Amino acid sequence: MAMAVLLRKVWGSVLARAAAGAAPPEAFAAAASPRRPQAAGEYGSLGALDVLPIDVLAQILRLLGPADAARSTAVCRAWRLLASDNGLWAFFLRLGPDPWELVVFAETHLAAGPALHPGLYYDSSPQLSFKHVYTRRAVVPGSIIVDGGSGYCKYGWSKYAAPSGRCATFLEFGNIESPMYARLRHFLSTIYTRMQVKPSTQPIIVVLPLCHSDDTESARASRKQYKDTLYSVLFDMNVPAVCAVDQAVLALYAAKRTSGIVVNIGFNATSIVPIFQGRVMHEIGVETVGQGALKLTGFLKELMQQRNITFESLYTVRTIKEKLCYVAADYEAEKRKDTLASCEVDGEGWFTLSEERFKTAEILFQPQIGGVRAMGLHKAVSLCMDHCYNSEVFGDDNWYKTVVLSGGSSCLPGLSVRLEKELRELLPAHISEGIRVIPPPFGTDSAWFGAKMISNVSTFTEAWCIKKKQFRQKTRRNGPSFVNVWFSFDKLHNSFGATGVSLEHGKANTDTSEFQPYETRCTK
Repeated sequence: MAMAVLLRKVWGSVLARAAAGAAPPEAFAAAASPRRPQAAGEYGSLGALDVLPIDVLAQILRLLGPADAARSTAVCRAWRLLASDNGLWAFFLRLGPDPWELVVFAETHLAAGPALHPGLYYDSSPQLSFKHVYTRRAVVPGSIIVDGGSGYCKYGWSKYAAPSGRCATFLEFGNIESPMYARLRHFLSTIYTRMQVKPSTQPIIVVLPLCHSDDTESARASRKQYKDTLYSVLFDMNVPAVCAVDQAVLALYAAKRTSGIVVNIGFNATSIVPIFQGRVMHEIGVETVGQGALKLTGFLKELMQQRNITFESLYTVRTIKEKLCYVAADYEAEKRKDTLASCEVDGEGWFTLSEERFKTAEILFQPQIGGVRAMGLHKAVSLCMDHCYNSEVFGDDNWYKTVVLSGGSSCLPGLSVRLEKELRELLPAHISEGIRVIPPPFGTDSAWFGAKMISNVSTFTEAWCIKKKQFRQKTRRNGPSFVNVWFSFDKLHNSFGATGVSLEHGKANTDTSEFQPYETRCTK
């Protein structure tokens, strides 16, 4: 009976299209026979629909939608073959909220889960069953994504188009003498409260900031200690499943890559992170440059003060930096150009800059201009590439030639072009050939979108998440947990980079006015 109703619905759709001006079914009769399966009896008859060619039936299934298309497989074998066609389900996936190219990348490169060994990733795209992918993705639960960052935190639902809120990082919550467990619990509880969500209802993806970047036994133990503490906090809050991934790795995923170098311009420092098949290559070396977004903003503040331009706060300077500043392709040539431009800051009026527009970001390449003794960004990236080339760990010598920018200040116009130009001039031909620098694929929120990509992959809960029972079993096997060990604030502060927090009476300032959402020119 249900099948009869479904067939009437399909036939009604065909008649409606014919009435609207489409050719009647009889017009397709002559063309139908060469396209149909060999014999109606072999595949089962479609009754009145036998006169229609295959491509018209495929269009009918598209009009019906995924639910009815799936039900139609019970009609007969011919219909089952049509409803199982990869192209049909690829069409349905294209109509979904996620860009098609990201869906294909995620299902071919990320479905196996975190990189436990290189074999988990595919060198070439396997043949996907898009019907299976669609079905699995449709039931993947929505997750909460928390991207801690080094300057401010972005959080929100994985099913949303962008983060729904921003706040200060976890370093600014609680007493600075508290153990990491207490600070993380305070931080995560605050986010759950702001989102008005019970921890027990949804899985969570936590974006791990780069910390303890050295490849020493102490650094490895510290990274494990931090991750175990995070798991303990969340499972004690009854979170059903947890996925924790490095920030730089997620920024690379957002650019549809699993191997390359990520240049993350953080709040107080810039990290150059080599990543191979989803794993940070600490053994090759993570380069760190001791200047980031805070230094750029501070330098612009100095330049504005030299011209007697008044402003109310550092937030005003940061807003001007985001609206007017850029990276010059040729610094000396840019000084000979007319670069005068103005912008408006809400509540403070108009501001006009000239040479300050490109001089601000120039300290990334010439730190001495800002009175900083540090390595230029291009030199730090070239050093990392040289280490990758000389490591001879892998047969592929091109994996490190893709450079992906991430972090708020990496959105400055012209940065990717300038960095690529400097690298080609600095490196020998056998290394520089094929280098490509990619701007932040999703602006300031690239790592958040990398997490969103993972959260929607068809194998998310099985391949990417760890459950409470799994964590407890692992803890029992590996000995007592580290979660009750007290961390000194100075040690943690140095690992993540100073955040510029103001401390008062042993408390971290939880005023988030400096971290409120702001405009960005980086389009999504």
